[in-house]
Amino acid sequence: MNPLLDTILAPMGYQFMQHGMLASILVGVLCAVVGCYVVLRGMAFLGDALAHAILPGVAVAYLFKGDLLVGALVAAILAALAIGAVSRHGQVKEDTAIGIVFAAALALGVALMSSAKSYTTDLTHILFGNVLGVGERDLWLMAGLAVAVLLVVVLLYKEFLLISFDPMLAATQQLPLGLLRNLMLVLLALTVVISLQTVGIGLVAAMLVTPAATAYLLVRRLPAMMLISAAIGAASGVAGLYLSFYINVASGAAIVLVCTGFFLLAYLFAPQRGILWGLKRRSSAGANSAPDPNRAA
Repeated sequence: MNPLLDTILAPMGYQFMQHGMLASILVGVLCAVVGCYVVLRGMAFLGDALAHAILPGVAVAYLFKGDLLVGALVAAILAALAIGAVSRHGQVKEDTAIGIVFAAALALGVALMSSAKSYTTDLTHILFGNVLGVGERDLWLMAGLAVAVLLVVVLLYKEFLLISFDPMLAATQQLPLGLLRNLMLVLLALTVVISLQTVGIGLVAAMLVTPAATAYLLVRRLPAMMLISAAIGAASGVAGLYLSFYINVASGAAIVLVCTGFFLLAYLFAPQRGILWGLKRRSSAGANSAPDPNRAA
């Protein structure tokens, strides 16, 4: 048999790899699509804040022997709505509201977790991710939530586009700005929770920001940015999982590192926006502006 084909097919003989691969693709696509709004609206800090704000929900679910994913989901939605409520009337800016809610939720989560003596080992997969531990039930739940989030993004594409790029026009068209902003926050919270078991709290922000930032360097229109970002997210999930299988490193970290590699390639070589493209353009401009030594004085 072809050695390359053997290398590709061998890991798929394990059921945990099959589940992990599906989960990685699912999370890669979902984070990438929602991450486009995160990048364009400058909300990278919000994604990281929501990831850490789920700690109280996880801790409460753990202490009462409940479902950790459900606890994380409830905490993330409450944190998102709290940020929207604090920043709604304009007395406090959104980034300040994010900082307040983030710090309070993180402190509450740490306090609750520290009361459980064995939390260090039992909650490691929430903090750092464990895509190879995704079961069939987890996969169905992740898929259901991901489809719901993507469906809302498709149905409200124009509305989200308006509030992201032209809030004044959205207001003149009498769109419910507060409701739409809160809904976007809730979608972001759901995305964070879906991604937990794959990449963990510490790396969720990277999956939200890096594929979208890479696509932003390559294209200018939002639909194309979403498609390319989703392709990068899915490819990073697949390549990262293979990397973790063969060199025995944490799967979440491997996925993010592959994703970062795609970003560095775009950062250097992207047409119009890449570093090397800019150097070449400046070099050409300098050569064109230099005096011709053969021209008569």
